Amino acid sequence: MRSHVLARTIVSLTAVAGIAAGSLAAAGTSYAASAPAAQSAVTSQSAAATTTNLGLSTAEAKKVQTWLKQYWGYTDDIDGKLGTNSWKAFQRELKQYWGYTGDIDGIVGTNTIKALQRQLANNWGYTGDIDGIAGSGTQDAFARFANG
Repeated sequence: MRSHVLARTIVSLTAVAGIAAGSLAAAGTSYAASAPAAQSAVTSQSAAATTTNLGLSTAEAKKVQTWLKQYWGYTDDIDGKLGTNSWKAFQRELKQYWGYTGDIDGIVGTNTIKALQRQLANNWGYTGDIDGIAGSGTQDAFARFANG
């Protein structure tokens, strides 16, 4: 009788160990399966970050790109998406006239926004602080610039 109970206990423990191992393997598989989805989300966020229209519509951004192409060496498509090359061209203009001191890198950071705000305050009705924050006042003046 004792050996029979011992055999049942060993079989039960083996079954429990097998179920636990299977659960761990499944958990590892589901975690691994979710990694590409997470990577895809990061890639989508990066792609979205490369376009910075600062509130402009596609039509308004196309007007800005046309101006940049005519005067500031923008060579990409007029697609209404102010991406890295649009902002590099804009930074060339901001560097020459509006006190931009950063690299011509196409990144719309605080210094780019401050120089843009100086330009918008001079000609396009921006009345806010030169703070490098592209709030509603900056965006409204930028739209006036695009449509002017």
